[in-house]
Amino acid sequence: MSVLAAEGAVTPGQHWTGELLGFTLNLDTIVGTLVAGVIVCGLGLYMAHRAVAGRPSGLQVAFEVLVAWAQDQTEELMGRRAPRGVVGLAITLFASILVSNWIAVFPSEHWVPPPTADTNLTIALMLLVIVWVNVMGIRTHGLGRHFLVIAEKGPFEIITQFFGRPLSLALRLWGNIFAGGLMVSLIGLLPVSVLWLPNAAWKLFDLFIGLLQALIFALLTLIYFAEAIETEEPVSK
Repeated sequence: MSVLAAEGAVTPGQHWTGELLGFTLNLDTIVGTLVAGVIVCGLGLYMAHRAVAGRPSGLQVAFEVLVAWAQDQTEELMGRRAPRGVVGLAITLFASILVSNWIAVFPSEHWVPPPTADTNLTIALMLLVIVWVNVMGIRTHGLGRHFLVIAEKGPFEIITQFFGRPLSLALRLWGNIFAGGLMVSLIGLLPVSVLWLPNAAWKLFDLFIGLLQALIFALLTLIYFAEAIETEEPVSK
């Protein structure tokens, strides 16, 4: 992508698009999401068949550390009140976002850019989390009580719960990954003789940012579930 950026062939924010039923689809985002999904599912199937108790592989150790972290965070935030599936959701989101972010370090980035650099994907992930949080609240405490508790806190809480937090969740992830693609394009303008050094350094930094953003998204997901449960107290009369 660096060479293409130097030649003016890559412009951050532009997508390979197609039309379907009158809708414009960002095909590169769709392909990137599918690639990330195949990788995550493939690693999951591999772990399911190759996991051992005696001498675990590095991949198994990494997966077990992730599961232990998600379980510890869930227990600390929610205790035994954690809704079923929350740990699995956090792990799935982390793995999917991490792989999606790390697509940026491959040479094929100009064909399959990181899908998390597209707000369409990050907003979709945000909607998944927010809708699930409210569905769990309704299933656990009932429709009326769930929204009555939110309404009792006033309009600021309603705006925060349904607009502020979702947007911050989506835009934080998108902004960091999009900025990474922009930096790669800028680095591509450097002379070829020194290009490899900043490019390699930025790729390493990009890996760290991708890991950090996946971790933050998963942690905030757990926090949102915990807060939904904690606020489900009897409404004062």
